[in-house]
Amino acid sequence: MCFSASASFAAGGFLLGLGVITLKVARQPTEKPFAAIPLLFAVQQLSEGVIWWTFSHDAPLLNTVMSYVYSFFSHVLWPVYVPLAVLLIEPPGWRKKTLWGVVTIGIAVASYLLYVMVMYSVVSRPIGQHIEYVSPHFFAALTMTLYLIATTASLLMSSHTRIRIFGAVSILAFVAAYIFYAKWFISVWCFFAAVLSVLVYFYFESQGERSWQSRLKKM
Repeated sequence: MCFSASASFAAGGFLLGLGVITLKVARQPTEKPFAAIPLLFAVQQLSEGVIWWTFSHDAPLLNTVMSYVYSFFSHVLWPVYVPLAVLLIEPPGWRKKTLWGVVTIGIAVASYLLYVMVMYSVVSRPIGQHIEYVSPHFFAALTMTLYLIATTASLLMSSHTRIRIFGAVSILAFVAAYIFYAKWFISVWCFFAAVLSVLVYFYFESQGERSWQSRLKKM
């Protein structure tokens, strides 16, 4: 989480347990990537907990390593992973074809941000009760727009109602984080998204209920 080490570890621990449960309820191999979203957010939140720890324990090398780990999740993984995970559980049709285009956008954004991470340093520093991640971003408006399309608009393209709800709430969280926490946007936005990943579990829960009802009708 973005407010303290204990909060980050608590959020990460909760999502770790939820992620394991969500993976177990996912039945098809194509569902596993989407089911793994809470688990991946758990790793990201735990890494930020370590970053908080490095500030009070004077561990600059560990801080640098974990700052890059955290930034890899926020900048590189999510723009590609989210649309691809949605695509894999989408039935054939125009939505699936469109999602391939969104995956391509995600790859382009992630590649650019990875280039920036490699060419320039990523620095994390505590400002107030939040962590600010400093890394130069060129073409910021275009990059953020494409990033938003990949990470949240892709969810809205799903034919599954609960995934679209996940996407709609994620966009609201994205806007709120940018308006109220612009200086700490990366940290706060990722925390909001991590909390919202709980909705992934409820998607699979609803799928399980439908499967159970279908079996009853066939009896």
